[in-house]
Amino acid sequence: MLTGKQKHFLRSRAMTMKPLVNVGKNGLTDQLVQSVAAAVEARELVKISLLQTAEYGPKDVGSYLQQALPGLEIAQTIGRMVVVYKVAANPDHRHLSEQVNELGR
Repeated sequence: MLTGKQKHFLRSRAMTMKPLVNVGKNGLTDQLVQSVAAAVEARELVKISLLQTAEYGPKDVGSYLQQALPGLEIAQTIGRMVVVYKVAANPDHRHLSEQVNELGR
């Protein structure tokens, strides 16, 4: 569970990011889960954009991804954007998690 300070830090980092994953008319599929899992493993923080044709809202997408990917945290849902965070399994990819852990103490 992320604290308020940790979420604030992640939201500030996500502001300058471009969305890496788009959710469209295909909706919530296994391919979406795989692409989010790969992106989170490589970057830890991922911005997801919901296109106009998406059938689901950002809260639905966030809860679906949290159920599909254990350990995934929702840092922010705003408009048609969802920002998700997960600590990378590979220690070489852990750039943000060290800073996030420092804020949690």
